Amino acid sequence: MKTLGNYFIFLGSLLSNREKFRVYVKLVFDECVEIGTNSVFIVSIVATFLGAVTCVQTADNLVSPFVPNYIISLIVRDSSILEFAPTITCVVLSGKVGSHIAGGLGTMRITEQIDALEVMGINSISYLVLPKIIASVITFPMLVILSGFLSILGGYLAGIATNVISPEDYIIGLRSDFRPFNIPFAIIKSVVFAFLITSISSFKGYFTRGGALEVGQASTAAVTNSCIAVLIADYLLAQLLLLD
Repeated sequence: MKTLGNYFIFLGSLLSNREKFRVYVKLVFDECVEIGTNSVFIVSIVATFLGAVTCVQTADNLVSPFVPNYIISLIVRDSSILEFAPTITCVVLSGKVGSHIAGGLGTMRITEQIDALEVMGINSISYLVLPKIIASVITFPMLVILSGFLSILGGYLAGIATNVISPEDYIIGLRSDFRPFNIPFAIIKSVVFAFLITSISSFKGYFTRGGALEVGQASTAAVTNSCIAVLIADYLLAQLLLLD
């Protein structure tokens, strides 16, 4: 409870004694490049092969002659949009982005760079953490959209390459029984996950004490706690937004 209370106090400090708006503009753009652009490659690889594996394994399990082939692409589509794109992508990003944020802030703490900002009268939490959260909330939905597209594309390419489904059946499955709300649902999840991953990782890194060993421990704790928070939020959002 003490840690949870400190976390909420930490979040409250983000909006107090802020710098001028123009100060944050460049910081946010720099963080967008660091968090978003530099994560495109790993997200693309993971998403493409997740879609491909889902297509092949689904086809292998559909042994009944009464099940039409287009069900394969329907399952790939819904799995990609509802779960693979937002959740698995954000779990991967919690490892890459979360450890980077915690390690960076932890290093700044033990080298007394954060203390120097405080001495100059700057709210170090707002100056260092708020741009990271804003950049994550902007770039994570973009990465999730890219992940969903590549996952479906990966399923298409794998299905055609292995001859388990024809291109026509795959397109029919993509269009069959589509729920438009699935897209906003995935975007909402990505925004929530972005906030959780960035804020938890920043919290762990900001309050690092000790030396290089403690920075590594903070990075590990940031990734672990971020993954747990993402999975819990995934369940809560699904029950809140999908179930009538």
